[in-house]
Amino acid sequence: MKALVTGATGFIGSHLCEELVRRDYEVTCLIRKTSNLKWIENINLKFVLGDCTNRESLLNAVADFDVVFHLAGLTKSSSTDDFFCINAQGTENLINAVAEKNQKLKRFIYLSSLAAAGPSSNGSPLREDSEPSPVSSYGKSKLEGEKAVLRHKDSIPVTILRPPAVYGPRDEDFFIFFKLIKKGVFPYWGKCYYSLLYVDDLVQGILLSAENKDAEGEIYFLSNSKSYTGEELAMEIASALNVGVTQLKIPRFVMPFFAFISERINKKGIINRDKIKELCHSHWICDASKAREKLGFIPKVKIKEGIKWTADWYRIHRWL
Repeated sequence: MKALVTGATGFIGSHLCEELVRRDYEVTCLIRKTSNLKWIENINLKFVLGDCTNRESLLNAVADFDVVFHLAGLTKSSSTDDFFCINAQGTENLINAVAEKNQKLKRFIYLSSLAAAGPSSNGSPLREDSEPSPVSSYGKSKLEGEKAVLRHKDSIPVTILRPPAVYGPRDEDFFIFFKLIKKGVFPYWGKCYYSLLYVDDLVQGILLSAENKDAEGEIYFLSNSKSYTGEELAMEIASALNVGVTQLKIPRFVMPFFAFISERINKKGIINRDKIKELCHSHWICDASKAREKLGFIPKVKIKEGIKWTADWYRIHRWL
């Protein structure tokens, strides 16, 4: 089976590439000249140059593959235009190139996000038939990417996946919270609930959806079966790091100000005004029962062991 992976150099993409090679896929990664290959340079992969924001660069890159895993995307930025250029237009460019140059494709997998559906407004986990209501530019751009993919569902076998917050080795976003908690600080802005998924479980879900004929034309949430409060996550991280932690209360009305300051310090950081639009909502939870029933998706990694493995990786690689 020949697979093309976009976003292969990133956190999730690098883990996916490792598993694809273990399963004897012939894997080609779409990369740019400036791509950092540190996570995948020792894997048996092929590479092709291309940029999802440049449709012409994709036309010769997408032919002759059985599966396309589209994971490339922008998760943090202070620019709304950048989100839509990469997540929406970039996805449209890729699926259009596939439609033109690879009409024998067996599956196009688009890794979207819970952010494309938005938070739960009533405290109940979102299902796939819930009306999308994204609150951030990131979420809105991912939803536009979904729409671009679905426009081709009658001619290309597509599947859209919406994971919640994903954590595990190599992740730089959750790492921010590990660093804060190691310093003994847990930022608290009210009771919040989150669905989560360990990266290995996400990769298994991606492959189940790619290899299951019934997944064609479908959207799935992929998450652990349980939701967690911010306090529970903080305590699990503190336990894994063997540190005490003090709750630092942050009024929600001052959070945009902190985000503004954070942007001035680091424009590419995870704490920005767009991310604050998400953090101001209390229920980021989804129901993965459709994936469980239709795909046999059963996450194996419990929160305690997943947090511990992640913390151990950060320590071994001297991030902490």
